[in-house]
Amino acid sequence: MAEFTLELNDDQKQVRDWLHGFAADVIRPAASEWDEREEMPWPVIQEAAKLGIYSLDFYAQQFFDPTGLGIPMAVEELFWGDAGIALSIVGTGLAAVGVLANGTEEQIGTWIPQMYGDAKDVKVAAFCSSEPDAGSDVASMRTRAVYDQAKDEWVLNGTKTWATNGGIANVHVVVAVVDAELGSKGHASFIVPPNTPGLSQGQKFKKHGIRASHTAEVVLEDVRVPGHCLLGGKEKLDQRLARARERAASGGERVKNAAMATFEASRPAVGAMAVGTARAAYEVALDYAKTRTQFGRPIIDNQGVAFQLADMRTQIDAARLLVWRASWMASTDKPFTSAEGSMSKLYASETAKKVTAQAVQILGGNGFTREYPVERMHRDAAIYTIFEGTSEIQRLVIARTLSGVPIR
Repeated sequence: MAEFTLELNDDQKQVRDWLHGFAADVIRPAASEWDEREEMPWPVIQEAAKLGIYSLDFYAQQFFDPTGLGIPMAVEELFWGDAGIALSIVGTGLAAVGVLANGTEEQIGTWIPQMYGDAKDVKVAAFCSSEPDAGSDVASMRTRAVYDQAKDEWVLNGTKTWATNGGIANVHVVVAVVDAELGSKGHASFIVPPNTPGLSQGQKFKKHGIRASHTAEVVLEDVRVPGHCLLGGKEKLDQRLARARERAASGGERVKNAAMATFEASRPAVGAMAVGTARAAYEVALDYAKTRTQFGRPIIDNQGVAFQLADMRTQIDAARLLVWRASWMASTDKPFTSAEGSMSKLYASETAKKVTAQAVQILGGNGFTREYPVERMHRDAAIYTIFEGTSEIQRLVIARTLSGVPIR
C-alpha cells in the first residue's frame, strides 16, 4: 500500500509540468474562440491525442497511480487551462469510469479502447444517466431496458439529457430501468455500440458556461443491444436484483445502483476540475491586483483586496487537500465512511464559484468583460455545483452518511 504524502514524486511532477505546458500553450490560446463558437474543439482534442494526453494509456497510467493523485493532478492542470476545452478532453472518462465501475474484465478490455480511438482516428464516449424528469431524482428514471430472451438482446427506450458528447459519441453508456418496482436499485448500465440503430441526438444545449463542451439529449427508440452489452452480465444483475428484492421486503440496507457507483468514483475528479478553474481565476486576480494602480498604489496594498486574495488561496488549497484525500482513499480501497468523495466535490465546487466571483470583483469593470478570462471562468464554475450531483445532493449524501438517517 502506498504511503500517503503531500509531496508529488519526480514522475508526477514531470507529468504535471508537461500538462501545464499543454494547457498554457495549446488550451488557453484557443479558449476564447471555442467558448464563442460553442462547438466541440476537435483540433485541440486531436492535438492532445497526438501528444498522448487524450489516450487510454495516459489515463490508465494516472488512474492506476498507487498514490491516487495522478487523476486529480492531471485534471487540475487541464482545467486550469480552460474548463470547456478540458471537459471535451476528459469527458470520455466518465463513460470509461462507468465501465470500470460496473463492467467485467472482458467488457473493460473491449469497450474502453473504442471510447478513445487513436491519434489518427480520435473517438469520444458519452455517459447517459440524467433525464428530463430525473436528474437528482434517479428513482424517477423512465428509460427502460427490456430483455428479449429469444434473441439475447436488451431493448432500450427513453430520452437522456445533459449528456456530455451525447449523440456524437462512438460509444454510449446508458443507465436504464430493468425493474421499476425496485426504484433506483432496479437500474443497470448498458453499452450502446457504434452505429446502433435507434439512437439519435436530440436537442443540443446552448449553455451558460463550459460552452466548448458538447452537451445534448440522447434519444433511444427500440435500441437493441446484444446481451453481452449489459455491464457486469446478466447473472450478476439477476443476483443483485434478487438481493435488492429481499432487502426491500425486509426493510434492510440499500443497494447501490449503477449510476451512483459511477458518480461516487468520479466525484473527486470533479472536485479537481473545480480546483483548476478556481486556481486559474485566483492567479489572474493576483497578477491584476499587483499591477493595477488606484490612488497612486497597487490595489493589492488595500486590505480589502489583499484579504480577499488570502481567503481565495486558503480555500483553493483546502479544496485540493480534500480532493487529494478522497482520491488517495479511493486508490487504497479505504471506504468513504464519512462521504469523503462528496465532501471533496461539494467544497471544491462551492470554492470555484466563490473564488471566480471574487476574481471578477477584484478586476472590477474589466472582470465583467470578455477581454479578461475571469468572466468566462466565472460562467464555467457554475456547472461544478450542478453536474454529477448538485451541492444540495452532496450535502444530503454527507448528512445521511454521518447520521445514518434517511434524510429527505
